[in-house]
Amino acid sequence: MADAATAPPSMMAAPAAPAERIAPRRLFAFLIMVFGMFMSILDIQVVSASLSDIQAGLSASSTEVSWVQTSYLIAEVIAIPLSGFLSRAFGTRLLFAISAAGFTVASFACGFASTIEQMILWRAIQGFLGAGMIPTVFASAYTVFPRSKFHIVGPIIGLVATLAPTIGPTVGGIITDAMSWHWLFFINVVPGIGITIGVLALVDFDKPNFKLLDRFDWFGLIAMAGFLGAAEYVLEEGPQYEWLQDSSVATCAAICVVSAIAFFYRVLTAEEPIVDIRAFTDRNFGVGCLLSFCIGIGLYGLTYIYPRYLAEVRGYGPLMIGQTMFVSGAAMFLTAPIVGRLMLKVDMRYIVVVGLIIFGLGTWQMTWITRDYDFYELLLPQILRGIGMMFAMVPTNTIALGTLAPERVKNASGLFNLTRNLGGALGLAVINEVLNDRTDLHISRLQDRVTWGNTTAVETLNMFTQRMQGMGDAALMAMKQLSQIVHRQAVVMGYGDAFFILTVFYLGLSLLVMFLKKPASLTSGPAH
Repeated sequence: MADAATAPPSMMAAPAAPAERIAPRRLFAFLIMVFGMFMSILDIQVVSASLSDIQAGLSASSTEVSWVQTSYLIAEVIAIPLSGFLSRAFGTRLLFAISAAGFTVASFACGFASTIEQMILWRAIQGFLGAGMIPTVFASAYTVFPRSKFHIVGPIIGLVATLAPTIGPTVGGIITDAMSWHWLFFINVVPGIGITIGVLALVDFDKPNFKLLDRFDWFGLIAMAGFLGAAEYVLEEGPQYEWLQDSSVATCAAICVVSAIAFFYRVLTAEEPIVDIRAFTDRNFGVGCLLSFCIGIGLYGLTYIYPRYLAEVRGYGPLMIGQTMFVSGAAMFLTAPIVGRLMLKVDMRYIVVVGLIIFGLGTWQMTWITRDYDFYELLLPQILRGIGMMFAMVPTNTIALGTLAPERVKNASGLFNLTRNLGGALGLAVINEVLNDRTDLHISRLQDRVTWGNTTAVETLNMFTQRMQGMGDAALMAMKQLSQIVHRQAVVMGYGDAFFILTVFYLGLSLLVMFLKKPASLTSGPAH
């Protein structure tokens, strides 16, 4: 009897048979892999709420400590598309075990790092090795299990891919508050060992093909590393260094362009390309990747913008930020099984459209943001964000990967996950640029209105001056306090503008779903 991983699409669409029952051993092995993917994605954001603690512990500058996150992201972006080739060469079992073991060792080393240079090096290694776990899980979900079970495995991986970065600041804040920043990394060690042993013992999805390593395209790897690594650096560092006006950003932009040309030439001409980009010729996969790219902007963008607002305007610490952000994670968790059931009964394209509109409504509610927005004001927007993200992400995964021939899924999975991460990097760059530019514009406009002819401004200044009598130069101190109020108001208005742009973007993005071909039903025959 044919295995689900090797059966042709025609067989996968056949009426449900006893052979389509998920074997408990195989499901348990898959869940172990899913937990490994969760750890890898979580570690992108788990340090974000604790960077100030790491900075103090390693005596680093603010520029240096930002590389704790940037080095991980750059290494991960390079490794994700490479995983397709390595998965075919080493097999799922061996590649995942190597990734999990390497990620665990690197996590242990990060916890013991005594200098910022050591931390950056081990974070890069952690990101590179851990990245292999992410697309491998996606590929396994759509090749190991029969199509009739996609409504179960799809929401599982969709939930992890969206939940992990969303609750990263929450988990990081709790760990740092309860113990120390070192435990952000030590906490990976025991689960990492368990995942490595479990995968080696239980995973039997496919066989390795070590002969592929003889044709490994080193030139293609170098070109891809230059292209993706430099692109990630430009997007990460560009907003704070005025883009090409900074020599390092300009140099990386040039490296990115040259490497991109070399990379695309190589993958189109090499006998065994490092990445097979021919998957983009499948319309649903191509449009699905574009949707994934755009969804990544919101997924990582809002995971950045909410904590920044809470820290910058509300003055929250890591733990309070984490508790406030947990609402979206809870909404995602509760929505996942609902999406799974809907995928059985409703055209998945409609689910994606509804998800994008709900997400847009969540950001639209934030366009009226004021400096008084607190937990309860953020409650409904965060719930809508969580629901919308799950409705948009899970069906997109299935439409893009679930309709490809099984032998193409491993390579395609790496490309699909890459688009989400690149979307996140672009989203952060655009959001930072919008916040910086619009805040400067609002400061200029507000300062033009705060003049001696403005009765409210004069009354406020006089009130501050009276309060500060006997505390030194009361007039100067009052002017400084009024200036701080103007600046804070301009910052909040900048956030409102960023949310408005995201609203327009996601409502417009819902039109893109029209270009998807109607995917086949996940059930057939009597299973309907």
